[in-house]
Amino acid sequence: MIQEIRIQGLGVIEDATLELHPGLNVVTGETGAGKTMVVSGLGLLLGSRSDAGLVRTGSERAVVEGFIDVPADHPAAERVREAGADADSGIVLVRTVSGTGRSRAHAGGRSVPVGLLAELAEDLVAVHGQADQWRLRRPEEHRAVLDGFGGDELAAALDDHARAYDALKEARATLASLRQQDRDRAQDIETLQFQLAQIEQVDPQPGEELALRVEDERLSHAEELRMAAERARAHLGGDESQPDMPAVVDAIAAARDALATAATADPELADLEKRAVEVGVLAGELAGDLASYAAGVELDPARLAWVQQRRADLGALLRKYGETSEEVIAWSGAAAARLDDLLGADDRLAALEASLADLTRACATTADRLTSLRQAAAAGLSTRVTEELAHLAMGKAAVTVAVTQREVEEGAGVTVADGRHVALGRQGVDDVEILLAANPGTPPRSVVRAASGGELSRVMLAIEVALGAASTVPTYVFDEVDAGVGGKAAVDVGARLAALADRSQVIVVTHLAQVAAFADRHLVVHKTTDGQVTASDVRHLAEDERAAELARMMGSDPSGTALEHAQELLDESARIRTAAVR
Repeated sequence: MIQEIRIQGLGVIEDATLELHPGLNVVTGETGAGKTMVVSGLGLLLGSRSDAGLVRTGSERAVVEGFIDVPADHPAAERVREAGADADSGIVLVRTVSGTGRSRAHAGGRSVPVGLLAELAEDLVAVHGQADQWRLRRPEEHRAVLDGFGGDELAAALDDHARAYDALKEARATLASLRQQDRDRAQDIETLQFQLAQIEQVDPQPGEELALRVEDERLSHAEELRMAAERARAHLGGDESQPDMPAVVDAIAAARDALATAATADPELADLEKRAVEVGVLAGELAGDLASYAAGVELDPARLAWVQQRRADLGALLRKYGETSEEVIAWSGAAAARLDDLLGADDRLAALEASLADLTRACATTADRLTSLRQAAAAGLSTRVTEELAHLAMGKAAVTVAVTQREVEEGAGVTVADGRHVALGRQGVDDVEILLAANPGTPPRSVVRAASGGELSRVMLAIEVALGAASTVPTYVFDEVDAGVGGKAAVDVGARLAALADRSQVIVVTHLAQVAAFADRHLVVHKTTDGQVTASDVRHLAEDERAAELARMMGSDPSGTALEHAQELLDESARIRTAAVR
């Protein structure tokens, strides 16, 4: 609900704060005092188009600020948080309009697009005025109103149809994809088979390219490697063909012999002698290992050619299918699975086409049931709203809730029970429109165009009252709902507004005392002037002040008989509300 609205510099309102009641809030005041500016301010707060003409003369800007109390999990709170703003303890909205018409919006302390305020309005407020009908501005909202009136059975049928439609839509998308693939399938199969044959012919092994690279290097430099090992061995162990070449092992042996005799006289020298022995052993072992290595080096041109060809074959695969043998093997596995999928597409296509036929029939069945329940609900809602209008000075008017379908070419939608081909959607096959015939014999027209002024607001009031607990809108705003109404009908209007206020917050701008008498909170827009500048503010009336305001609204001085009459209205409204509760 809306807890508070502050309006500054808007029209004739200089600075006014409205503290609102969760029930029925009535706004009254003299003609020209600025009552409608309250509704205009609320409209700005909820995303309506800005106009520089709304800015009060002499003010730089108009500012409307409101605090809306909603649970943290309310859709509107979630929208605000998605915009990066705070909504954990309610929503603070601010709309500013400059003297040039430039507009800015804030929600939860953060600057937001004005469009976000309009989105919030859909979850927070239904405005019914002579210029705006936010509740039924889109065709799908007519359907939502009817579905809400239809109760749990219709809601369950709608859920069943939505699931059936989702399954059908998914199957259609899969079938379309398979058919598209079918056109390219033969080429894809041929390509995959060729690629897999390439890989199978080479048969890469994990890590093979690294081992081959090492072997290629060794075979390519075999003679160089053998000769280097032989020369090193000759330096270590000597070479019979070169008797003058000193051998390292002989030199180490001589050094060891030189130390052996004297080492007995000094432990330190004895340690050095031991190390000389160790070095001789290591040099001898190294010479032997070098001889073995040189003997093992093979000069194999045939093996070298094979290794280099194998590397070339692997390289061709790596350039196409991956950077390593492991990646090529993984690609091969995925391609083989894809090939199996393509080769089995014919069977899946036939199975899916059969399944699609079953899903289409199931969707038609759920749509037919949904249509039947909507038609029954439409008859009930039409009767209820028409009955309500009889109490709202529109006894000759009749409301019809029309449930129709749009026919399409065969195959484009779904075939319903009577054999027609109609458009299908997640909400069913029905177009719903609430129609009004203002007088007997006149053709019914869409409710948002068939009436004018206060009549339209009263039609919307009748619809909202008829919906009862089915409506989920937390706040309703009615501007001039009582235009053209008087006497007993005006009391009925007030009573129905009060009935609506028993389950939702209601804000009403009215000029009738009979309506104002039902208020839970009575707000008066008061105009003052110094002869040059006119300003208005809003004041909350105490209970003992209400009779005087009602007397003024009835065109009488607030004295004697007029006050008695006003008090009678207050007492009568209280009796009506008490009786309604019982």
